[in-house]
Amino acid sequence: MFRDHTCGELRLANAGHTVTLAGWVQRSRKLGGMTFIDLRDRYGITQLVVEADADAALVEAATSLGREYVIQVVGEVDERQSKNPKMPTGDIEIKVASINILNKSVTPPFTIEDESDGGEDIRAKFRYLDLRRNPLQQALALRHRLAHEVRNYLDAQDFMEIETPYLIKSTPEGARDFVVPSRMNPGQFYALPQSPQTFKQLLMVAGYDRYFQIVRCFRDEDLRADRQPEFTQIDCEMSFVEQEDVLNMFEGMMRTLFKNVLNVDIPDPLPRMSWYDAMDGYGSDKPDVRFGMTIHEITDKVKGNGFAVLDDAAYVGAIAVPGGAGYTRKQIDEITEWVKRPQVGAKGLIYIKLNDDGSVKSSIDKFYTPEQLKAIAEAAEAKTGDIIFIMSGPQKRKVQTMLGVLRLEMGGRLGLRDPKVFAPLWIVDFPLLEWSDEDGRFYAMHHPFTAPKPEHMDWFYSDRKEDLEKVCANAYDFVLNGNELGGGSIRIHEADVQKRMFEVLGIGAEEAEYKFGFIIHAFQFGAPPHGGLAFGFDRVCTLFAGKESIRDFIAFPKNNQGRDVMIDSPSQIDQVQLDELNLDIRQNA
Repeated sequence: MFRDHTCGELRLANAGHTVTLAGWVQRSRKLGGMTFIDLRDRYGITQLVVEADADAALVEAATSLGREYVIQVVGEVDERQSKNPKMPTGDIEIKVASINILNKSVTPPFTIEDESDGGEDIRAKFRYLDLRRNPLQQALALRHRLAHEVRNYLDAQDFMEIETPYLIKSTPEGARDFVVPSRMNPGQFYALPQSPQTFKQLLMVAGYDRYFQIVRCFRDEDLRADRQPEFTQIDCEMSFVEQEDVLNMFEGMMRTLFKNVLNVDIPDPLPRMSWYDAMDGYGSDKPDVRFGMTIHEITDKVKGNGFAVLDDAAYVGAIAVPGGAGYTRKQIDEITEWVKRPQVGAKGLIYIKLNDDGSVKSSIDKFYTPEQLKAIAEAAEAKTGDIIFIMSGPQKRKVQTMLGVLRLEMGGRLGLRDPKVFAPLWIVDFPLLEWSDEDGRFYAMHHPFTAPKPEHMDWFYSDRKEDLEKVCANAYDFVLNGNELGGGSIRIHEADVQKRMFEVLGIGAEEAEYKFGFIIHAFQFGAPPHGGLAFGFDRVCTLFAGKESIRDFIAFPKNNQGRDVMIDSPSQIDQVQLDELNLDIRQNA
């Protein structure tokens, strides 16, 4: 055998034992004629020592070792004279009797250390080397542990893991689909699934009342730290359930993950917040509730003083930043420029300072008396020493969203967003539909298979736009620390309700039949009431580790341009393949 122990398991109790280890050379160094070697595998690091009076061939072999050489050693476990309490194996070392070089290595392009000297681009190109580093090994170990716990929990709750197809029909969001040409069906294409949504509903129709899958999904969209063109979902569906059943089931799953993986207890039950309260108070449908600084509407407090920016606004909102009264004009100007960036979209920022001496200073104090400014501050629930930031505009939700972004930025600057603090909650009562003025039609806020709340069915069947805008979806999102970790809904299971949804969305009967005929027909064969949700597994892993980017939790991720620079993909295909697929490439002028 190549080894009888790993590089992370030997302890003082093993002293005197002869062992065989194998792994990679992390580093080697000479000290007073002795050679010390750190041998690494994914389990840890063990120090090897070749003594100065050892056999000449052994000394020569030890001194010839380069970084990342793969070696096998035999030696005796001995107590270290200079112990390293930072290493689990820091109390022992191996007195080497023999070294067998299994494979040499060229000098790697960066150091395989916790803090590497390699930049992101070079590490992505040599991802297989980057994966040797301890932080990435810990990330993938956490991912494995979470997947194991998910499967254990759902298996105990009688869920079946069932695979659904990867080659499917293009969805209504077809512009975001990855398409695959069919050689056997010229001119026709498969799409890679953005979600197994319709298939898991068909499994409910088929009688598999508790389904799950840790499934790969695909979406061709712009990327950022928490997005990848291929990603993984914990995808689940249940039959004969109402919203409460689904929330309880998956709240239990998340509670189990937090306890078993992080030894963290989350509230039981979890708090719930309506979408409307989330938008009004936090400017986001995924609020970070680890800190306050909530948004307050002050529209009625600022009107009629001759300041057109506020007088003409349909909505005026404010947040109170603790301790901000001490900000200098330079600091306030910097924050003002920050909110003017395209990512935020504000035209400016109004401030009111409640100074420690009781005075009030504001960028609008020539329009408002100190008493009026204090009344505005009181409406924003500000305290002495705070600064109030104010935004306004013609669209309530847009102003709230901008204030929500500013709130998160200020919370970060004040250290209020500790990644080791977890504040999960459910967001419920989403609007079912979103109206587009540009297109003059409704869109589904989630997807067209989401059921309306039962108590809103009269509005759902109304022809009045005002009634349809009041319909709430029987939907729910699991939110953690300002991130949506998962979402789902009770589904439409009756053919006539599904046809009504398509009608409201402007999807005609012919189009509905072409795109969704298979599921509409399935509903006619006794579809049970059902619902479910999907968690973004990569994001769950990232937040459990207190990190921001999902890339470290995916073995071989893509970069910001959706490329795998290690294998240079995507790439061109040759003319023979193009001809076989009946494809022509059109170059943009």
